[in-house]
Amino acid sequence: MPADHDPAERRAHRGRILVVDDDRRMASQTAQWLCRGGFHASAVATVTEAVRAVGRERFDCCLLDAGLIRTASAAQAVRNIRQASPAAGLVLLRPAGCRMDQLPHGPAAPADVVLDWPAADVDLLEAIASAIHAAFAVRDNLPGVVGLPGVVGRHDAMRQVYEIIDKVACTPATVLLTGETGTGKSHLARVIHERSGLAGRFVEVSCGAVAEGLLESELFGHVAGAFTGAVRDREGRFREAKGGTLFLDEIATASPAMQVRLLRSLQERRVEPVGGSRSCEVDARVILATHENLERLVAEGRFREDLFWRINVITIEMPPLRERVEDVPLLAAHFLTAAATMAGRRVEGFSQEAVQALAAHPWPGNVRELRHAVERAVLLGGGRLVELADLPDSITAGGSKSGSLRADLEQPERQLILEALRRHNWSRQAAARALGINRTTLYKKFKRLGIDASLLGTSVR
Repeated sequence: MPADHDPAERRAHRGRILVVDDDRRMASQTAQWLCRGGFHASAVATVTEAVRAVGRERFDCCLLDAGLIRTASAAQAVRNIRQASPAAGLVLLRPAGCRMDQLPHGPAAPADVVLDWPAADVDLLEAIASAIHAAFAVRDNLPGVVGLPGVVGRHDAMRQVYEIIDKVACTPATVLLTGETGTGKSHLARVIHERSGLAGRFVEVSCGAVAEGLLESELFGHVAGAFTGAVRDREGRFREAKGGTLFLDEIATASPAMQVRLLRSLQERRVEPVGGSRSCEVDARVILATHENLERLVAEGRFREDLFWRINVITIEMPPLRERVEDVPLLAAHFLTAAATMAGRRVEGFSQEAVQALAAHPWPGNVRELRHAVERAVLLGGGRLVELADLPDSITAGGSKSGSLRADLEQPERQLILEALRRHNWSRQAAARALGINRTTLYKKFKRLGIDASLLGTSVR
């Protein structure tokens, strides 16, 4: 096996990628696209060719069409690839209709990441970045850098997250994801689905972004004529997720009536379309998420206790980024790989001053804020390193000085709501729609943020 390249060479490119796809044209196009983004990529059409390639040259990551390893002999060839290049990450590209239970999967699987194919550019880059980080962890003896797509970290809290995922991903158990906004709950739900082995789709519904009167139809479907505008039958998200995963984000925003219907559907595994008289059986794994404390909401009478105990089967809490500062450099490097490739630039890393600023920032927006900061730095910067000046002012200034974290977060949220109201002539309905939330959620924010509607002008409605 060829010797590993030295650190200087590793920094000179984004990584060496081997693309394995029996469609040679597709494999070549993917490799060329990666080369334009700063990777060193090559393409082969068979697993046998891939085994020979990794025997001749070191790769950081291998992209493999999962359809090529349906047979036992092909699966063994993949294991040969891992043996020949144990420090290389492996991404399985799962084509439509390819069932995971036909492939090696789970903790003993040869793949680090499973990605539905075809995939968006950013999803492919995140999968590659995760696999490359896993490979670097092996070479640099960095424990705990796990090759889940977009989920990076070696803090103890993240290790617990990985352990739970390994134990429950392939089970039908309902999962509740908790944690502050921006910690990656939505992405984690998709990762659980990808590792579950389910052949069906991943269907996501943001309960807070759908108007209260439409959420029932969105989830359970409706029959033609059920209400004004219902010109044809709709099956609803529960049925769309048949054989797959239904992810309900912001579940705490569901109205009391919706909570009753949801509880009944989860218990009976059946849904009844709005305006219909017949219920339909549903077969979907359910994952839910919230940034609010549901136990407190239950105590306050704002969330049904029976629904809480029904969904609180397996709970995974995503830790805020400020509590796992050691993961900031890992995440920053992870996002840098994807952002640099998308921008068509070669960025080698961060200056010492930039690293210090990233480590010192409290990250009120959590992982989402870090990702946006890195993407901004790559787009606005011009050098081979991300410099301190490339980062947002909120980071270079050492974070907010205004007081508590809660107050720091509430002030910009309050300002956004007031600006949306002004732009829409103080119409609450229009402002809520522009903010991507429903009117009920907007009222709740009024109360929490101390916004007095009576003082907003006579045209508020």
